[in-house]
Amino acid sequence: MKPADLPCSAHPLVTLRHLERDDARAWYAYLADPVVVEHTSWDLRSIDDLQSNVDDYASARPASPMRLAVVLRDGGQLVGTIGLNAISLQHRTAEIAYDLSPAVWGKGVATSVVNSVVGWSFHRLGLLRIQATVLESNERSIRVLERCHFAREGYLRSYRQIRGRSGNFWLYACIAGMS
Repeated sequence: MKPADLPCSAHPLVTLRHLERDDARAWYAYLADPVVVEHTSWDLRSIDDLQSNVDDYASARPASPMRLAVVLRDGGQLVGTIGLNAISLQHRTAEIAYDLSPAVWGKGVATSVVNSVVGWSFHRLGLLRIQATVLESNERSIRVLERCHFAREGYLRSYRQIRGRSGNFWLYACIAGMS
């Protein structure tokens, strides 16, 4: 994707760009923080675990997962990522995922970039449905999804293993034209 093909962030603090190999260090720095991963399914043991993810996101295949860097407008420091997984062009669906450094928590960044990526996905990619799975304890992310017009659709018991234990997740979805 060319930069002009990327979603634009309307948030005054951050912008979006392609995720680069050099971002792995900054990404891992905040994902290694127990406060950040407490309510997520991340289970990283080293920066090498994350580096393979960065390489996967560099694929140009149309339905391959994509992840964008959320960077400060002033200085370009990586403070988060956002992307789409499980993209189905046939069914016009995808799953959104995001994470942010605590340095930008509580500033409206998550809500803004989720809205940007969802709007772009509907208009630019032609998707009809974007869903999200969120660990039941992740109240902050639940509030973000609800502010972004995602509707709670179900409860997924023992949906994923979370650092060796079974985790329950809420399923949310946003449908094009319904917000």
